[in-house]
Amino acid sequence: MPEVLTLGEAMGCLRSAGRVNLGDAVSLGVAGAESNVAIGLARLGHACRWVGAVGPDQIGELVVRTLTAEGVDVSCVRRRPEPTGIVVFEERLGGLTRVDYHRRHSAGSMVSVEDVTAAFADDAPQIVHLTGLTMALSPAAADAVRAAARQARDHGALVSLDVNHRSRLWSAEDARSALATLAGLADVVIASEDELPLVATAESLADQAAQLLEHGARTVVVKHGAEGATSYSTDGVMHSPARRVSVVDTVGAGDAFVAGYLSGVLDGLSETARLLRANTVGAFAVGSRGDWEGLPTREELPLLDVAPGEAVR
Repeated sequence: MPEVLTLGEAMGCLRSAGRVNLGDAVSLGVAGAESNVAIGLARLGHACRWVGAVGPDQIGELVVRTLTAEGVDVSCVRRRPEPTGIVVFEERLGGLTRVDYHRRHSAGSMVSVEDVTAAFADDAPQIVHLTGLTMALSPAAADAVRAAARQARDHGALVSLDVNHRSRLWSAEDARSALATLAGLADVVIASEDELPLVATAESLADQAAQLLEHGARTVVVKHGAEGATSYSTDGVMHSPARRVSVVDTVGAGDAFVAGYLSGVLDGLSETARLLRANTVGAFAVGSRGDWEGLPTREELPLLDVAPGEAVR
């Protein structure tokens, strides 16, 4: 069993540098919150298994081939009769990306409890990483996420939850209702400031984090974007500033942050060092185009310490 198990939907990704409705050229790749995290962890040298489903089409083959090439374990990926989903990114204005999803009734949205059970058939992973995004895809996917959290608990694995709210997929009210139980099973809760109220009812940020800690979480990590991140735990509150880079593309930054943070957990780093690694990997993501293409290997992590304009020879 790999160190980390995650499940969700990976899709074909069409990226347009111009207007989609004008027929501008697009590039084809792969995207998906949990598969992004899996790739990020694999590049940092960790063994990671992605659980999901793809359709009987070339996009599905692209998903499997890409993850395999990146060193992600795809042994539990299931082929289903539904088509593989597609996401379209349109750079509408400088710094503003518009997203269209084509994932309703897709193969990936049908990931199931049976898929999760099969993935736990051998030894348990150290970490099971889940997201609220997958909960929003379908009742079957929501059941699969809950089952993964419970089986992780049964096997003594750490449960990581990225709230990862997508308002295009479900309302805040629906998300709040569905995520309440899941957050109670999580050891690590990761969320942006505007997402944290979906899993905690207190008014202030600090009180929301305290409430989650009282309900069983070991650590609550709050992402502040360009202002870095703050960690709340029984050991206290720690803040880590963002790493400064020229922003090229913010899509995938949250997934990169999660990959860096979980890598720090696996390496037994201090909380301060975990946040630094998370912010570092996130900076690589925003400084490169694509969801995961610019994510660093372990050997590349020190590159952000090189002075701007210098060459690494």
